[in-house]
Amino acid sequence: MPKHGKKFQAAREGVEKRLYGLDEALQAVRTASFAKFDETLELSMRLGVNPRHADQMVRGTVVLPHGTGKSKKVLVIAAGDKAREAEEAGADFVGGPEMAKKIQEGWLDFDAVIATPDMMREVGKLGKVLGPRGLMPNPKTGTVTFDVANAVSEIKAGKVEFRVDKTAIIHVPVGRLSFDDEKLAENTQTLVAAVIKAKPATAKGKYVHSIYLASTMGPGVSIDPAAVDAA
Repeated sequence: MPKHGKKFQAAREGVEKRLYGLDEALQAVRTASFAKFDETLELSMRLGVNPRHADQMVRGTVVLPHGTGKSKKVLVIAAGDKAREAEEAGADFVGGPEMAKKIQEGWLDFDAVIATPDMMREVGKLGKVLGPRGLMPNPKTGTVTFDVANAVSEIKAGKVEFRVDKTAIIHVPVGRLSFDDEKLAENTQTLVAAVIKAKPATAKGKYVHSIYLASTMGPGVSIDPAAVDAA
């Protein structure tokens, strides 16, 4: 495994090995930040589920009240009136089956894809391209819908998707370090609440095992799950 640099090592030494409250965790992340760009604040949650079981998959979406700090390029695959609705709602790219062909040819200059149900016959062919990148439209995340205007608006407003990986961990951006603490705290609380609400009925025992906040380049800061849940 590659070794961390001296700046990271120094930053990690400044983070105490204990559970932090949310407000003090945000301060610790800022103190440990050493990058010269506006870093993203990432939240990681380790859950007490077994992702290998379909009935314990944790997945969902939530609109962060203050967005992520990143403007997403949205592609809508639709036709007729729905295409016009998408354009009016602010979609960056709009088209029909020709968009699916363009993607098959290697075009990937977008951050989110929305498709109307009648276009899924064409979009379904893109699973091997969009799936690994987390871009495949899905009814469960609201990206396969006839309400394209609302779907575009939500993504532009800061809608994020969370999905547990094979190690039972969720990684989601909750803002930028240039945001003030109040906005970062509200985004974090909103995401944690959404993940807790998505707890599978089949999940037994402790659900949230750990929560960490970290900047793009910085070390993780452990948060007391009870403190965030109660915030």
